[in-house]
Amino acid sequence: MTSKGIENVNPQRFVKQTKREVTIEEKDESVKDPIDEREIFDLLRDISDPEHPMSLEELNVVQITNIEVDDHENSVKVFYTPTIPHCSMATLIGLSIKVCLLRSLPPRFKVEVNISPGSHASEEAVNKQLADKERVSAALENSNLLEVVNQCIVKSLE
Repeated sequence: MTSKGIENVNPQRFVKQTKREVTIEEKDESVKDPIDEREIFDLLRDISDPEHPMSLEELNVVQITNIEVDDHENSVKVFYTPTIPHCSMATLIGLSIKVCLLRSLPPRFKVEVNISPGSHASEEAVNKQLADKERVSAALENSNLLEVVNQCIVKSLE
């Protein structure tokens, strides 16, 4: 850690993808429109990193290729990649992703959020925490933690 408490002082910044055009059919609520990977990516791309004034997309933490959606089976899986292997914000980032999806998707979806395999020193422990509904619920009852999560996801929910 540095004197400021930031682990990755100078993270690499990646180019953002262009926003996709929303079609008239997608805006029509009477038309059944299956949720796909791009739609999930669009929900997550603007989540702010808790340490840096950049989005998860700009830091390459979330990528469309690491999202799996099965609309028929009501399943969404997101794998995210912290910027460094010892990132102390990995659980908070995963929690922000999970909360964003739970607030945005219909309740029929089972949401699974995991660290990309091999990308973090505490991958197994973080994944276990994010998969535990009681731990997630308890974390969101902490007003300070909830405020940080809300600050991270505010842009993505606009």
